[in-house]
Amino acid sequence: MANLKIKLVRSVIGTNPNQRKTIEALGLKKREQVVEKPDNPQIRGMINKVSHLVEVIEG
Repeated sequence: MANLKIKLVRSVIGTNPNQRKTIEALGLKKREQVVEKPDNPQIRGMINKVSHLVEVIEG
């Protein structure tokens, strides 16, 4: 199974509390931080909710 690299490119300041919780659940804490997660429908859905805050590198 492939992995996704997820990078937080925008700050969570001023965002909806649900979006902040989603970012936290993805394991992101600081701007420019990169985490690696498995490519599955649950992670894809989380990324979809905060797509304007993150950048995804497939690989």
